[in-house]
Order: sequence, then C-alpha cells, then structure tokens
Amino acid sequence: MSDFYDHPDVYDVLLPARAEVPFYVDLARQQAGAVLELACGTGQLTIPIALCGLPTVGLDQSAAMLKVAKRRAAEVNAAVALVQGDMRDFALDREFDLIFIARNSLLHLLSTTDLHAAFSAVRRHLTADGIFAFDIFNPDLRRLARPGGQRFPVMEVRTERFGPLFVEETHDYDPATQVNHAAWYISTADRRDAWIVPLVLRSIFPEELEGLLSAAGLELVSRFGELSRAPFGPGSRIQLCLCRRRA
Repeated sequence: MSDFYDHPDVYDVLLPARAEVPFYVDLARQQAGAVLELACGTGQLTIPIALCGLPTVGLDQSAAMLKVAKRRAAEVNAAVALVQGDMRDFALDREFDLIFIARNSLLHLLSTTDLHAAFSAVRRHLTADGIFAFDIFNPDLRRLARPGGQRFPVMEVRTERFGPLFVEETHDYDPATQVNHAAWYISTADRRDAWIVPLVLRSIFPEELEGLLSAAGLELVSRFGELSRAPFGPGSRIQLCLCRRRA
C-alpha cells in the first residue's frame, strides 16, 4: 500500500481545489500581508495567492508534492517559497498575517499531542493581528460507523491522463482514538486497484475544538459550515474556522 502523496498527479485529478481557491485568495487579500500555507501539497492554493503579489510560503512534508508545486510555480512565474517540513515542528524565523491549513490536512495529526504541537507552532509564527484558518470535516457518525473492511463507492472521475478513474473506500474507525484507518482503492478502466492508498484521519468534534486551540494560546473567532461562510450548524458538512492569538 503506497502513500497517496507519492502520486501527486493522481491526487490532483481526484481532489482538485475548487471553492477553496476563491475563499483563501480572498482571505489572503483581506489580511494583506505575508501568507503561510501548511500542507500546501502541489500548490493548488499557494500559487494563486502568490500570484496576487503577496509574500507567500508553502510548507509540506512530501517531496513529491513539492516537486510538482515548484514546477507549477515556475511555469507561471509565481514568487513563492516552498519548504519541506513538518507542520508540528517548523521554524521559519518570521511571522505571517495569515496561516492556513486547507482541505482536511489538519486531520492527519492523529493525537492531541500532535495537534497541540502544530497549533503552538502556528501561534509562534502568527502576527498579533494575524488570522489562522483551517477547514475540516464535521464528523459524520453514520459514515464512521460503516462496517470495517467493506468497500463503498466514493467517486468516478474522467481524466485526460488516466482515462476514467473509479474510487472505492474502506473504513475502520476507532472511537477511542477518534482515528479512522481508511483506504482508497483507485481503479482505471483496465486495471482494478491500480493504486491502493491509506487515508488515516482523525475526527475533531465541534465541542472539543475550542479547548484544543486554547491550550496552544489560540482562540476561535468564527466558525462557518461552508466555504460560502454559511452559519455552522448540526447539518454542516465542514467546520471552517478563523482563529487568532489569545490575548
């Protein structure tokens, strides 16, 4: 079983950034200062922000994803600094007016210890008036309770490079740790399970979020249920959070 992030071309055709682009670009423009994206991947969000003329840094742990990001940035002359590093422990010797972690990437931090380390590193790099933003799933207990080992359809995508791709997933959720050990089975038209990739993600429930942030010296300012900034509620698909350093 390979790592999803070792296959950036497959990742990008299955999970292209859509509504996230205008949301984070607009947020960066509102902050009007230096921007840091953690878990920036192939630069789907970092590069559009850099093209706005804002000082932009992207950090990611995957060398394969960063290689694609650097190529793309060069193709469009985007002035972006791309750094390989761990969001739990980074030191960039500067502060940022916006730091963000998009598209559930925060959920790769599986323990409270890891989350505290990442939030603390964010606080150290955030200006006094800076914003820390992230979007994560609002946990769906019905989805997490699916039988372990059973495959469920996720999507079908038509791509230029690979032809049609068919994705199924399995679940194995541990309620004690709030970690779901899932896997995606990605098939082409002529090869079943061409890629099998793990997706190990923690669930963060709404009622625990403020405590996790507060322990690292951050406070939740706003929480929305969609990238449109619709109010957060019981039926919300995501938790879109805007935070600041706690006074």
